[in-house]
Amino acid sequence: MALFCVLVPGVAWGSAAIGGVAAVSFLCVLVWRRRGHGRRIDGGGLLVVALAAGAAVAMSAGFASPARDRIAEWDGRVVEVLADVTSSASVGQDGRLWFEAVSVGVGPPGKTAPLSAPVRIGIDPADGFDLGARIRVTGEAAATDAGERSALVLFGGDAEVIAPASGVFGAAAALRLAFIERSLRLPDPGAGLLPGLAVGDTRAVTDALTDDMRTSGLSHLTAVSGANCAIVVGAVFWLTALCGGGRMLRVVLAATALAGFVVLVTPEPSVIRAAVMAGVAMLTVLLGRPSAGAGMLSLCAVVILLADPWLAATPGFALSVVASGALILLAPPLSRGMTRWMPGPVALAIAVPLAAQLACGPIIALFAEQQSLIGIAANLLAAPAAPVATVIGLLACLAAPIPPLADLLTASAWLPAAWIATTASTTAQLPIAQLLLPAGIASALLVLLVSASLAAVLIGRRGTSSPRIARAIVLARQGAAGVLIVVLSLAGAHLVLSGPLATSTAPDGWSIAACDVGQGDALLVRSAGQVALIDTGPEPGPLSECLASLGVQRIDLLVLSHFDLDHVGGTAAVEGKVGTVLHGPTAEPADQRLIDDLAAAGARLAPASAGLRGVLGSAAWRVLWPLRDSAAFPPGNDASVVIDFAGGEVPRSLFLGDLSAEPQRMLMRSVRLGAYTVVKVAHHGSADQDAGLYDAAQATAAIFSAGADNDYGHPREETLDLLGATGAHLLRTDTQGRILLGIRDGRLQVWTERDP
Repeated sequence: MALFCVLVPGVAWGSAAIGGVAAVSFLCVLVWRRRGHGRRIDGGGLLVVALAAGAAVAMSAGFASPARDRIAEWDGRVVEVLADVTSSASVGQDGRLWFEAVSVGVGPPGKTAPLSAPVRIGIDPADGFDLGARIRVTGEAAATDAGERSALVLFGGDAEVIAPASGVFGAAAALRLAFIERSLRLPDPGAGLLPGLAVGDTRAVTDALTDDMRTSGLSHLTAVSGANCAIVVGAVFWLTALCGGGRMLRVVLAATALAGFVVLVTPEPSVIRAAVMAGVAMLTVLLGRPSAGAGMLSLCAVVILLADPWLAATPGFALSVVASGALILLAPPLSRGMTRWMPGPVALAIAVPLAAQLACGPIIALFAEQQSLIGIAANLLAAPAAPVATVIGLLACLAAPIPPLADLLTASAWLPAAWIATTASTTAQLPIAQLLLPAGIASALLVLLVSASLAAVLIGRRGTSSPRIARAIVLARQGAAGVLIVVLSLAGAHLVLSGPLATSTAPDGWSIAACDVGQGDALLVRSAGQVALIDTGPEPGPLSECLASLGVQRIDLLVLSHFDLDHVGGTAAVEGKVGTVLHGPTAEPADQRLIDDLAAAGARLAPASAGLRGVLGSAAWRVLWPLRDSAAFPPGNDASVVIDFAGGEVPRSLFLGDLSAEPQRMLMRSVRLGAYTVVKVAHHGSADQDAGLYDAAQATAAIFSAGADNDYGHPREETLDLLGATGAHLLRTDTQGRILLGIRDGRLQVWTERDP
């Protein structure tokens, strides 16, 4: 019900009314039958509770919708937002610091009016934007789609902390900061992962480690999850009991510790779920009726969705609840069934991660292309270290006022964190570590079928006493072999097609390629066997896959238009394979380190400025922007390297980096452009474009390099309309995947990975 109401907000009140009337009507029927007027209805009470809970959740969504609709009206406008930070912050692929907040006031700059609604804010990295801080941010607003937890996304320009986090929130922020600084003084691996394990701060986790954790099925250990709440509650219960404390004292101390832990790590969806569940569990202990079954999980989920129905649409919350349900319902029969082949303790150790992976796999397949094939083994190796790192890391965090003790505890917590990071990095390199499937319902159904078949085989008849279930297990066994053969065949095909037969999946006649690297740029130009790469996308993995599929092993010319993460984040994929690096102006020490690393790996460096020319095979290239010795625009988007190519079977093509409208107009004044066959549209198709430039270019094909469902709304509708009006054929990596262009019989040919 919650998911339905947040995806279709207009039905919330109608659903609440229908659910409420149905619950009352069915309750009357139950009462009438209980008074001897008919046979008792099995499960009737549960149905009444379910209908009432659905109606209550729908009402909660209905009450929240008006404020969300009002703030969404600021879509596409510059807005000032006063807000209270409600989550931890993390660095996104675009290099911004992202966090959740609840608005206090919204309006044009300098004229805010009271309005409370959930927003997601991205700003340049800065300190002080902690849970509980009140902030003022001015930037471009974008309304979200139905179902998003935040009603508005704000791409901040100016940002300031009006009132820093105070009280318990301020103390927690100070403890977190001190612990993170201590952790980062330790060596990798483990230094960046430790703050995430202990206090939920993932800003120091590298992109490479994040990818390895996802591939190895250990991403739930990258940051604080629901399991950490159980660890904290269990540890306090055990210590209190060890000291002779009674049941009441154990519950009070555990509840206090849990509340403090949630404040310290910030309330992420999985932590909220686990904290509520732990609170209900402690209440049942206090009342002398301990329970950890599916009923308690359901009650917790309903309570949480009453407070925030939009959590129903978040993958993290769904995975958290499903994983908990799997541990309650699926792990015990799996463990019993596997005792046919192994000792009981070993079976239980394997059943816990296996149950979670089997249950969560279909949900992951809905929105992610990766399915880990080594997750169970990696969890068996790494998961035992997580409680040690969590508990010792928390003690190190709390010991901040005593530096020598805090240093000792931090170093002690580093060892299990390093073990987890090493396990992820090692297992992720295995040749069959993951299976790539297109995200969607079809993949989810396939994974569900495989998971159900595998569970049926492992549980066997010993795992159930129900004849119907036993017959279903027999049928599942008969189909399991066939299903597993299909999956193994798909995995084998993936290995072959991504290895020795990779280039057979791409046509030979391409001369320009736009790689699908998500929200970023990575474009190739090929002439007479030589290859130029213009930007590298946000991370190495997608770029490596694109290069392999096209048979590209060396980059003769690497153009780094500017140093935003979505343009240089994947540079590691080509390090040691580059001849010449043509780069835009640097701004930060990290920019210089990146090109210095390329030079150390054998590349020749060449700062780019207008007028610079060269050849690529039998094609010619020239740099059109930035102007030499120009200080009009600082390093960044507006100082992007703009380059064009022509000749040598390469269509005359223009690559505009991330230029906005003003430097586009200056470019028009500084050089005569003429007509181009192919234009790479500036800044992923943002709204800040100069129509005159595209009218002059008269492109046959316009390439938009953007990520599917990106938070920026790129490419914007007005820019698509602008290019469409020029007569250009619109090509988009977000909807069409990898795009290849070439000249055949004097005409431009286009190949796309999929239909839009």
